[in-house]
Amino acid sequence: MFSAIARVFRTPDLRRKIAFTLAVIAIYRLGAHVPTPFVNYPNVQSCLTQTGSTDGLLSLVNLFSGGALLQLSIFALGVMPYITATIIVQLLRVVIPHFETLYKEGQAGQSRLTQYTRYLTIALALLQSTTLVTVARSGQLFPTTGVPECEALLTEEAWWAQLLMIITMTAGTGLIMWFAELVTERGVGNGMSILIFTSIAATFPAALWAIQATNGFEVFLLVLAVGIAVVALVVFVEQSQRRIPVQYAKRMVGRRTLGGTNTYIPIKVNMAGVVPVIFASSLLYIPALIAQFNQTPDADGNVPGWVTWIQQYFTTGDSPIYMLVYFLLI
Repeated sequence: MFSAIARVFRTPDLRRKIAFTLAVIAIYRLGAHVPTPFVNYPNVQSCLTQTGSTDGLLSLVNLFSGGALLQLSIFALGVMPYITATIIVQLLRVVIPHFETLYKEGQAGQSRLTQYTRYLTIALALLQSTTLVTVARSGQLFPTTGVPECEALLTEEAWWAQLLMIITMTAGTGLIMWFAELVTERGVGNGMSILIFTSIAATFPAALWAIQATNGFEVFLLVLAVGIAVVALVVFVEQSQRRIPVQYAKRMVGRRTLGGTNTYIPIKVNMAGVVPVIFASSLLYIPALIAQFNQTPDADGNVPGWVTWIQQYFTTGDSPIYMLVYFLLI
C-alpha cells in the first residue's frame, strides 16, 4: 500500500492534481469559518458552546455544510442547494420531455442541463438564505430559551443588512459550485462529491470528542468501531455488482474471423446511490420548515396543534412516523 502511495507522489501530473484538490479543500473549510457581514460572531460561538447543535429542522443542512450553517458563515448553505437542484432537474426529466431530449443529446445536451442546474441552485440559495436570515433574526436558530446571546445573533437588523447577508450567502453557494467544477476539471475525482465528503467529515472530530467526554472512553471506542464497520459495509455494497454474462458471436470480415469473445454487463447492487436518501431528507425538511414559521403562540399562549404534531413527529429521527415516511420516500 505504501509503495502505491509513493508511486502516486512520484507522478508529477497526479501530484499537481492532488495538491490542487487539497488547496481547494483548505479554502473551502476556511470559508466555512468566515462570518457573514452583520453577524454577531461572539454570540454565535457562545450559543454553539451552550447548545452544541440545533434541532432536527436544520441539522441536515448543518451536516452538509460542515457546521458552517450554525456559524452563519459565507458558506453557510454548503452544498445543499446544489444537491437539491440536481435532484429536481433529474425528476424533471420524467415530467418535461425537453429535459429528457437534452439528456439523450450527449455532451451538448448535458451541458445545457448543467447550466439549468446552476440557475436553479442560485434560486434555491436565495430562498434558503432568506429563510436562514429570517430564522436567525427571530432568535430561533438555536433550541434555547432565555439565553440573551442566542436572541441577538445579528448586529444590524435593517432590511438592507439582511439583503446584504442574503446576497453574501448566495454568492458563497455560487463560489462552492465553482470550486467543485475546478476540482472536477483540474483535480482528483468529482469535485462536488469531494466537497460533500469534506463537509461531513469535518464534523466527525468534534462529534467523537463529545461522545468521549459525555459517555466515556469505552463508548467512544464502541462508536468508533461501529463507524468503521458501517463504512466498510457501505463500501462493500457500493462496489458489489451482478455480472450478467454476454457472448458475442463470431463473424467474418473479409478473410478474418472476428468476435466470439465473452464479456459481462455489470449491474450494481445500489444503482440509485445516495440520491434517494438526500431527496427523502429534503422532502421531510419542508413540513418542519413550515411549522418553524407558525409556532408563534396565540393570545392564550398556545401553539397551534398541527405545529406541535409536526414538531413531535417530523423533526426527530426517533419518531416511528418519521422513520416510516422516510423509508417510504426512499
